[in-house]
Amino acid sequence: MLAFYAYPGMEQFEKFVSSATLREENDSIKQYQNTVGLTCPACEEPFDDMVVCKDEHTSLNQTIPLDLCTAVEDGKPVLFTHKP
Repeated sequence: MLAFYAYPGMEQFEKFVSSATLREENDSIKQYQNTVGLTCPACEEPFDDMVVCKDEHTSLNQTIPLDLCTAVEDGKPVLFTHKP
Protein backbone atom coordinates (compact mmCIF):
# COMPACT_ATOMS: atom_id res chain seq x y z
CA MET A 1 0.00 0.00 0.00
CA LEU A 2 1.24 3.49 -0.83
CA ALA A 3 -1.05 6.45 -0.41
CA PHE A 4 -0.36 10.17 -0.82
CA TYR A 5 -1.94 13.09 0.99
CA ALA A 6 -1.37 16.85 0.99
CA TYR A 7 -2.17 18.46 4.34
CA PRO A 8 -5.04 20.95 4.24
CA GLY A 9 -3.18 23.14 6.72
CA MET A 10 -0.54 23.42 9.37
CA GLU A 11 -3.14 22.93 12.13
CA GLN A 12 -3.61 19.20 11.45
CA PHE A 13 0.15 18.62 11.17
CA GLU A 14 0.70 20.36 14.52
CA LYS A 15 -1.94 18.06 16.06
CA PHE A 16 0.07 15.01 14.94
CA VAL A 17 3.35 16.45 16.24
CA SER A 18 1.90 17.46 19.61
CA SER A 19 0.00 14.18 20.11
CA ALA A 20 2.61 11.63 18.99
CA THR A 21 5.75 10.72 20.97
CA LEU A 22 9.12 11.83 19.61
CA ARG A 23 11.35 8.71 19.45
CA GLU A 24 14.32 9.81 17.33
CA GLU A 25 15.77 13.01 15.95
CA ASN A 26 18.91 13.45 13.88
CA ASP A 27 20.17 15.73 11.11
CA SER A 28 17.86 14.08 8.53
CA ILE A 29 14.61 13.09 10.28
CA LYS A 30 12.29 13.32 13.25
CA GLN A 31 10.50 10.06 14.05
CA TYR A 32 7.32 10.07 16.11
CA GLN A 33 5.52 7.02 17.50
CA ASN A 34 1.74 7.02 17.42
CA THR A 35 0.96 6.18 21.04
CA VAL A 36 -2.55 7.67 21.04
CA GLY A 37 -4.26 6.00 18.06
CA LEU A 38 -4.13 8.85 15.53
CA THR A 39 -5.36 7.96 12.06
CA CYS A 40 -3.29 8.44 8.94
CA PRO A 41 -4.45 11.43 6.88
CA ALA A 42 -3.91 9.50 3.63
CA CYS A 43 -5.66 6.17 4.30
CA GLU A 44 -7.58 6.96 7.51
CA GLU A 45 -6.19 3.86 9.28
CA PRO A 46 -4.13 4.11 12.50
CA PHE A 47 -0.42 4.47 11.73
CA ASP A 48 2.56 3.20 13.73
CA ASP A 49 5.16 5.92 13.16
CA MET A 50 5.38 9.30 11.48
CA VAL A 51 8.72 10.21 9.93
CA VAL A 52 9.27 13.88 9.10
CA CYS A 53 12.13 14.36 6.65
CA LYS A 54 14.10 17.54 7.29
CA ASP A 55 15.65 17.67 3.83
CA GLU A 56 14.23 17.28 0.35
CA HIS A 57 16.37 14.16 -0.20
CA THR A 58 16.71 11.62 2.62
CA SER A 59 17.72 7.96 2.65
CA LEU A 60 15.98 5.64 5.11
CA ASN A 61 16.83 2.05 6.03
CA GLN A 62 13.93 -0.27 6.76
CA THR A 63 14.59 -3.30 8.94
CA ILE A 64 11.12 -4.81 8.42
CA PRO A 65 8.62 -4.56 5.54
CA LEU A 66 6.20 -1.66 6.06
CA ASP A 67 3.27 -0.18 4.23
CA LEU A 68 3.82 3.54 3.68
CA CYS A 69 1.60 6.55 3.19
CA THR A 70 3.14 9.89 2.30
CA ALA A 71 2.30 13.53 2.79
CA VAL A 72 4.00 16.85 2.25
CA GLU A 73 4.19 19.53 4.93
CA ASP A 74 5.89 22.84 4.24
CA GLY A 75 7.64 21.28 1.23
CA LYS A 76 9.08 18.38 3.26
CA PRO A 77 8.13 14.69 2.92
CA VAL A 78 6.24 13.07 5.80
CA LEU A 79 5.93 9.27 5.90
CA PHE A 80 3.32 7.34 7.87
CA THR A 81 4.30 3.71 8.49
CA HIS A 82 1.89 0.80 8.84
CA LYS A 83 3.07 -2.63 10.00
CA PRO A 84 1.42 -5.33 7.86
